[in-house]
Amino acid sequence: MNRNEKLIHLHHCRGAGWKTINMILAADPSLTTLFTKTYAEWKEILTIPNDKLQLFLADLHSYNTIEKLKQYENNQIHCMTIFDEDYPYLLRQIFDPPWVLYLKGNKQLLAKKNTIGVVGTRNPTSYGLEALKTILTPLVKRKFVIISGVAVGIDAIAHKITLNEGGHTIGVLGGGLMHIYPKINIPLARVIIDKGLLLSETPPTRRSEPWMFPLRNRIISGLSQGIFVVEAKQRSGSLITAQAALDQGRDVFALPGNITSLESMGTNQLIQEGAKLVLTAEQIEEEY
Repeated sequence: MNRNEKLIHLHHCRGAGWKTINMILAADPSLTTLFTKTYAEWKEILTIPNDKLQLFLADLHSYNTIEKLKQYENNQIHCMTIFDEDYPYLLRQIFDPPWVLYLKGNKQLLAKKNTIGVVGTRNPTSYGLEALKTILTPLVKRKFVIISGVAVGIDAIAHKITLNEGGHTIGVLGGGLMHIYPKINIPLARVIIDKGLLLSETPPTRRSEPWMFPLRNRIISGLSQGIFVVEAKQRSGSLITAQAALDQGRDVFALPGNITSLESMGTNQLIQEGAKLVLTAEQIEEEY
């Protein structure tokens, strides 16, 4: 196995989260000793509970990654690791970049410069939908790549507006590419694969779990120069994405809304805290 394949192998092992892989790479950047370390050596390197270590070692020495890679290839799924030269530049700069990305569609989109993440409520108002179309359409026409999370609501609408305008869009999933969630958006995901790019850091055969979505949000913001929050309640996943964007040194744009609308409380709060208020596409475009 080459270094890329070893990293993908590691990425499939139970008990090997982001921090665990980081510790392994810190001790052995070339992964030369991945299969020759003793139990005592692993115990010294990894600060994980015994039960997790046992699961990890069981998978490490039994998992058939070459077979998995063939399965992915048969499903037109491409694996990209942080060791690859074409790994997205912006994503590489964040504190915790995904070690492996699983891609389906046009991976050339990852090399595009102008990228805007769009996030928002699952229950947009007619005002939110109209404003999104008004602001997004000119950006799409000016060749911005629109990145979102293939969720119900603003995410799905942002992808659809982009596709309808013949633009470029990247969808970031929480779970694996072979278990698209939510199921209602499977037709949309297929169009994104056909005309854009669908990706995930979760191995393709794994189903999504709730804890995967905040991790997914850091990829949306990590791939983007800025994040545009369209409508969001005071406590929402969109605000997690906005916070991730701030932590990563990205721009945060927000659509102002009616002060009596629950769906605008989060965006109005972001503006109050310093996000750039957006009324037109030009106000996003002029930043780049």
